[in-house]
Amino acid sequence: MIELTYEQIDWNRSSERIQHASDNFLKGFNCSQSVFSAFAPSFGLSEEFALKLSCSMGAGMGRMREVCGAVSAMALIVSLVNGNTDPEDTDAKTENYRTVRMLADLFRRKRNTILCRELLGIVKAENEARPQDRTAAYYASRPCLSVVRDASVILEYYLDFYPAYRS
Repeated sequence: MIELTYEQIDWNRSSERIQHASDNFLKGFNCSQSVFSAFAPSFGLSEEFALKLSCSMGAGMGRMREVCGAVSAMALIVSLVNGNTDPEDTDAKTENYRTVRMLADLFRRKRNTILCRELLGIVKAENEARPQDRTAAYYASRPCLSVVRDASVILEYYLDFYPAYRS
């Protein structure tokens, strides 16, 4: 059982994967795609597959502004590390869920929430599925780039426990 605490994290940590996630977001990929695709090659997944698999989780799942896509990407990576494949293996499923909760709690402690709408300060529900155009004003008006970075930092620390997946 892995324990990762907030005090262990240096939020200024840098790595190729953290930079890759940030670069992906600035290219126009959503938060989930940016994080997941930066880490997916460590698990033998192509970037194209990773981008497709994680697309729907962006903007709080399909732009519904629920759980932040970067947090969802962390959960997907945890599943690649310790997801269960036997429906009777409740110990593995429990460990997976515990780990997801631990990483989400670290993110929540840093950001005060894991909900996209709260991170963005959205009070009124959005009805439009179409994403906003990526402009300089778009990037300047939201915390998403730093949110992508925070999720990537958490994942780097988590994967330190698994030498096969280190960067």
